[in-house]
Amino acid sequence: MSTSPDHLTRARAADFDRRRNRVFKALDQLTAAGEEISVSSVARAAGVHRSLIHRHGDLHAAVIARAGQPPPGTTAGAQVSRKSLLADVANLTARNGRLSAHITRLERRLSEALGQTAWESSGLGAPTDIETLTRRATELEQRILDLRGELAERDEDLEAARAANRELMAQLNR
Repeated sequence: MSTSPDHLTRARAADFDRRRNRVFKALDQLTAAGEEISVSSVARAAGVHRSLIHRHGDLHAAVIARAGQPPPGTTAGAQVSRKSLLADVANLTARNGRLSAHITRLERRLSEALGQTAWESSGLGAPTDIETLTRRATELEQRILDLRGELAERDEDLEAARAANRELMAQLNR
């Protein structure tokens, strides 16, 4: 037995050709039997691994093309093709993904709204109408300043009245 690189290369090429022929033969047999055509079913019937079909674009393309054809002896009228079913599955999967994303966004918004409501009702959150409260605080601060001014005037008036009372008492006592 020769182990030269050329001999190994030829042996490998011959092995690939045998497996390739088995794939095409299995594809023809499955088509003739009207069975489902998929990469897995063809690989199983040919006795090869699915990766062989996936690695070689021409084999994969042949399986996909044959899978899209209607089974022999059927009319193209009201029959639903595998290709249309696959398209429907792809469309529904995409729609499911969009709906899942939409539900996630809605759940996040609901969670934020419930959290905000809980925050505000606990008294920890900022009131909703800060502008009104700020205006009211400013009015109350001004009122405090006015009342302090009035109190200071009354204190002066009281002090003046006390001084006048002391003077009068002093005059009466003399």
